[in-house]
Amino acid sequence: MEYFLNQLINGLCQGSIYALMAIGYSVVVGVVGMVTFTHGEVIMIGAFASFYVFNALGNNLLLGVVASFAASWIIGMIIYKVCYEHFFSAPRHISLICTIGISILIKNLAQIVFGPNQMPMLNVVKNNVYKLGPVQISTVQILVIVIVVVLAGILSLVFNKTKWGIALRAVSQDKTAAYMMGINVKRTAMIGNCIGCGLGGVAGMLLSIYYQTLSATMGGSYGMKAFSSSVLGGLTDIRFSAIGGLCIGLIENLGITISSASFRDVFAFGFLILVLIIRPQGFASKKGARP
Repeated sequence: MEYFLNQLINGLCQGSIYALMAIGYSVVVGVVGMVTFTHGEVIMIGAFASFYVFNALGNNLLLGVVASFAASWIIGMIIYKVCYEHFFSAPRHISLICTIGISILIKNLAQIVFGPNQMPMLNVVKNNVYKLGPVQISTVQILVIVIVVVLAGILSLVFNKTKWGIALRAVSQDKTAAYMMGINVKRTAMIGNCIGCGLGGVAGMLLSIYYQTLSATMGGSYGMKAFSSSVLGGLTDIRFSAIGGLCIGLIENLGITISSASFRDVFAFGFLILVLIIRPQGFASKKGARP
């Protein structure tokens, strides 16, 4: 029972990171209106940005968050300019192919610049372990959950209480109507894409801190986890995408209580397939619900 409870805490922490990745992915798809396959590489860039900031300026977690968000924001601008800006009126598969090409390009450039091998992340946080009865929780796990909750809260305030947030919601719901209301649709879509990428970059930092390692090829599996979590949430519904990320994290960690850790992905994607067979629209109340 003690092992089961500890795996539940691990699943909650890991699921929180997946939830942040999925939130970023859902913002991109919701505002831009096109599926992306670059999110894994954005996550990887965020991890490396924080890694070099920690090495250069010390273990300042706030600076790491800012660096990972800023670096991923810049990558998000490049991705938008190359893959989306000129293809709003084109068939969707064109931008989709562009994102696949950019993903491969970024991954290969990263292997040249950062090297192909795994790199150890610094001990950014003194990882004390606290015992609450049969349950153990570490400082890193607490910080991960707190950072994810704070960022999700800030995003909710931006979407619901600011002029930019209202514009983002308008563009996500109907680009033509938003244009007729005087909203600069292309600029707003770019900002939405950059926000989603920035959140993915912070998730990459949290992953590297949590697992104490990072690599230029880490984006592949995590990009698929972000996509899967968003699919569970109906792709564009932020709240249900976050729930999808939490569920995948919990299923992975609870699954390995009865099996080997090498079957982690089997449980995660098996759960995804089962949910979609029973409920094709995922957890969302209707397919295509907007943030």
